[in-house]
Amino acid sequence: MNETKLRVTILGLHYTPEPSGNAPYTTSLAEGLSKKGHAVKVVTGYPHYPEWTVNHDYKGWVLRESLNGVDVKRLRHYVPRRPSALGRLHMELSFGIRLLFAKWGKPDIVILVSPALFSTGLALIRARWAKRETRTIIWVQDIYSRGIVETGGQSGTASKLMVVIEGKLLGSVDRVVAIHERFAGYLADGLGVSADSIHVIRNWTHLPPAPDADRSTARQHFGWNERDIVALHTGNMGKKQGLGNVVEAARLAEVNGSRVRFVLMGDGNQRTALESDAQDLQRLDFIDSLPQEDFQAALQAADVLLVNELPGVRDMSVPSKLTSYFTSGRPVVAATDAGSVTSEEVAASGAGIRVDADDPASLVSTIESLGNDESLSKKLGDNGKRFREETLSETVAIGRYDDLITSLALSRGR
Repeated sequence: MNETKLRVTILGLHYTPEPSGNAPYTTSLAEGLSKKGHAVKVVTGYPHYPEWTVNHDYKGWVLRESLNGVDVKRLRHYVPRRPSALGRLHMELSFGIRLLFAKWGKPDIVILVSPALFSTGLALIRARWAKRETRTIIWVQDIYSRGIVETGGQSGTASKLMVVIEGKLLGSVDRVVAIHERFAGYLADGLGVSADSIHVIRNWTHLPPAPDADRSTARQHFGWNERDIVALHTGNMGKKQGLGNVVEAARLAEVNGSRVRFVLMGDGNQRTALESDAQDLQRLDFIDSLPQEDFQAALQAADVLLVNELPGVRDMSVPSKLTSYFTSGRPVVAATDAGSVTSEEVAASGAGIRVDADDPASLVSTIESLGNDESLSKKLGDNGKRFREETLSETVAIGRYDDLITSLALSRGR
């Protein structure tokens, strides 16, 4: 453990109790650094994701909490009912303006979580006002400029402008943390960020090792027949996930009398439309997000864990659900483009099988095949657990953050 104890402020739009996205990682980082002895303060938004409505338990303009050794200040901000590009921009700017005038304490280190990129930009302006020398880090969870192209198909002026903005912001801080080697390469080659300032620290699994659970009891609880081959997708139901593919796969499963049952767990801005499209289907279920113990039981009770992405999504993000999937010991099927970050992650783990994005027939047949091959399913699941232990260790990741912020703080006097 480092003996240098620092004042660390983490600025990010998402934090616990939000169950998905980058909130679990921000929460784990804050609590992990606090356990290392640092004084950690988090300035964050009101819980609203993935439902896109503010949690009714959180009221007022400012809310202060002490959670597991972390001083948490929540700032009320705009939340769009329908998260369009303009709605998201409005939300980020409203949060960023609140950050400009909020009290951060007197931090030695400020860690800014992106997304949200535009609130990060406003926060950096504030960081420059600091009377004392404060070191800054941007933690890149998603790449904005790639997201515009990959989910919106816009490769013209908008994406070029975003490349410039994102590159300037990332180039203006002391260090940039990328969650994957592919991200690091794009930040350096595509955005012009100095390779010397980029550190790769993988996201980790924020779940404890999966407890032993009675799969039959869990399946009964969720209403899953023992004969069903359950393919479970968890987390956000947004545009990036392209879950219309799953609706069509369920339709095919139904027409062909397949044993495959798809389950979409979570919420998001596309859920209502998906439920409407699937209202006549018996091979597709929707369930809300679950508390941790029930969530892990659901993962273990499923036969296959599903990642589904919109065609064209390649470089913008690494699905956070994968770290949880690898903990469960269940095989993964990833419906994604060949060569995507997701396909590389699944291949590196040895935990699953890739099928082409937007190919519902292949999705059904692959899940069906895995559901009928207990030996292969176990092998893939065991590979995922091994990858979690060797590559996605929370202890190792927090230790690397501890080393990074300590060395950065000590460099102030040089």
